[in-house]
Amino acid sequence: MLIHHLRNATFVIESKENFILIDPMLSEKGKLPPFALIRHKPQRNPTVALPGNASQFLSKVTHCLITHSQKSGIEFLTHTDHLDKPGKSFLQKNDIPIVCCRQDAPYIKKNGINVEAALDYWQPTPWLGGEITAVPALHGHSWMHNFMANGAGFYLQLPGEPSIYISGDTVYTDDVERALTECKPDIAVVAAGGASLDMGGPILMPMDEIITFIRTAPGKVIANHLEALNHCPVTRTQLKQELEKNELSAKTVIPDDGETLTVEVN
Repeated sequence: MLIHHLRNATFVIESKENFILIDPMLSEKGKLPPFALIRHKPQRNPTVALPGNASQFLSKVTHCLITHSQKSGIEFLTHTDHLDKPGKSFLQKNDIPIVCCRQDAPYIKKNGINVEAALDYWQPTPWLGGEITAVPALHGHSWMHNFMANGAGFYLQLPGEPSIYISGDTVYTDDVERALTECKPDIAVVAAGGASLDMGGPILMPMDEIITFIRTAPGKVIANHLEALNHCPVTRTQLKQELEKNELSAKTVIPDDGETLTVEVN
């Protein structure tokens, strides 16, 4: 399995003839408004451009997973850092079949996108010769999560490949721990940007929960959702320092934008 990290939470899983796109935020640098104005520097998003090799992988995409996109169908509450307007256009134009959680399906279909499967939590579903399972994601511990998007992580098992758990945008919960300890993924992807908005508490795992996630994961961990959005203050350097302090550097990969990772079955 090859994992092509593009930017933020957007990456491509390459497995034999399948190229699976995760959470397409394809906007050019600065085309989206700031997601926080007071608590964090009010830069326009994304704060960095897509890497130069992004089109090389996007041109091969066969399927797409969307962890979350909206809340109650309200455009103001859409999460453009996981499905933005260029991402929608890309999926529409190329008729890419997508998998999402059931709560997201009506909104995504309304946008003219081909929903191949709408998943219920913890119900394994046959997909691409293997199985995919949606894991509940909680987008914040505080009251803010009530205004955040419908969310899911995905546990993916493909034939002859390492299993992979993509946490999606979530804080650390019993469901996240269950995915790590019961599913025992070979690879776990954690959204490590430490995001928060101008009100409420963190909407992604704070550093202590990231460390718990990595320590609990049975295999390799890939940390993403870093250095691309103005409301995500955690930097790659800060995360590396915390990993070294907790002796977790050896099991964690922090990819650069445009970097390809090779992961093999043990």
